[in-house]
Amino acid sequence: MRKTKGFTFRKIFPPSHKPSLTRPRPFKAYSFVPFSPLAMLDPTILTVGGIVLGIAIIERILERWGVIDLVDQFGKIMRLILPVTFYSALIYFFVTFMF
Repeated sequence: MRKTKGFTFRKIFPPSHKPSLTRPRPFKAYSFVPFSPLAMLDPTILTVGGIVLGIAIIERILERWGVIDLVDQFGKIMRLILPVTFYSALIYFFVTFMF
């Protein structure tokens, strides 16, 4: 009968190096998220956008009906309202959601 050599687990796999129990120094990590698409679902932004979109749709309908004088009046008003609304909404968005 042949005698076999016994291998212990420790001979095959030496014990792993145990890390020291000293913990690294904590540090402050800052994160900055400049823009979130979900922020556009703010009720104020949606209301202002809906009003402007509604006026544009009314202008198109009046143009199809042939009421050109009224369409010209809407066009003059929209030339003033659209830039003011856009920049106001942009400023509101950045002031509200950035800080």
